[in-house]
Amino acid sequence: MSLTSWAELVASGLITGGIYALVAMGLNLQYGLMRIMNISHGEFLMLGAFLTWSAHSLWGISPLLLMPLAFIALFVLGVVVHALCFKRLAARAPNVDVFEARSLMVGFGLMFLVQNTALLIWGGDLRGYEYLADPVQIAGMRFTENKLVLFGVALALSAGLIALLKLTLLGKAVRALMQSPTGAQLVGINTRRLHPMMFGIGLGLSGVAGALLSMTYEISPSMGEPYTVTALIVITLGGFGSLAGSLAGGLLLGVVEALGMHFSSPSLKMLLSYAVFIGVLIWRPNGLFSKK
Repeated sequence: MSLTSWAELVASGLITGGIYALVAMGLNLQYGLMRIMNISHGEFLMLGAFLTWSAHSLWGISPLLLMPLAFIALFVLGVVVHALCFKRLAARAPNVDVFEARSLMVGFGLMFLVQNTALLIWGGDLRGYEYLADPVQIAGMRFTENKLVLFGVALALSAGLIALLKLTLLGKAVRALMQSPTGAQLVGINTRRLHPMMFGIGLGLSGVAGALLSMTYEISPSMGEPYTVTALIVITLGGFGSLAGSLAGGLLLGVVEALGMHFSSPSLKMLLSYAVFIGVLIWRPNGLFSKK
């Protein structure tokens, strides 16, 4: 392989890893702050994809313009889901361990509910449309325009969320809750407002990820589950509660998959991901980028 071919292969992996990171950061935000293991996270990505596809197909609106609307729609839905499901669950759980287990079960229920609702509305066929599908050549490497947009938006949103948590007062409150929920409440941080907001932001990010995927790949009601699994693998790579680790882990996993599929077979994609997942759990259970 030439140097250009290697660079194109790695760049392709980074593009895929960008969307992995965006999805994982939303899920990591929910778990790191509230200990909600939302196994239905990918189904809300699927909703964002179908809402974008529907609006573009019916009214011809640009998916780029629909991304903020997808974020707002999923943010509002996230606040509602938190109020109806996880808020009451947290109030009734005797401890954090019980709450995590119960939230996992609720997440499974939400996964089947959202997926079957999408099947009723849109059917089970693959959907798709062409948008910014022209090839672009950069330093001898060829990519389609939509994949470059996908990577740019995913990277910008991921970096923006990390900056929000690092540089703002809201971010300090979130980090304080992640480090010590009891201590944060003792100094006056309002969890009743912060928890639904962060849960909504997590689902909002999944909605944007779905909008990005809809203009690049075909979509279906069953598309969400693999992204939930991938997000869990990325979170394990980067460390639970670490958003910067999720970004690095997502990009790393994308490159590992790209290289692995090139030298083996595309059908082994998930096998490669699971192998990385198991290896990290055995040798670095706190994540590759943790200090412990």
